[in-house]
Amino acid sequence: MNIATDIKPVSYLKLKSADLLKQINETHRPVIITQNGEPKAVLQDPKSYENMRNAIGMLKLISQGEEDVKKRKTRTQEKVFEKLETLLKKREK
Repeated sequence: MNIATDIKPVSYLKLKSADLLKQINETHRPVIITQNGEPKAVLQDPKSYENMRNAIGMLKLISQGEEDVKKRKTRTQEKVFEKLETLLKKREK
């Protein structure tokens, strides 16, 4: 992050919103918006936002999986496929 270009006051956002949106979409870096010298918001391009949300989702799944392993709430691949086959056979009837 380049502090000089990635932190802007809210007045800059009001006056140069088109320029700011262009910067965000070209660099794919978020911009922190300040008000009275304090950070108040973050602007980010949609693709980077989506990528961040997907990464957070994956991290949550990994964390849940680690908890399951710690609590010994796991099954072998063989058991999972046996269960799936049983469920599919029941659906066919």
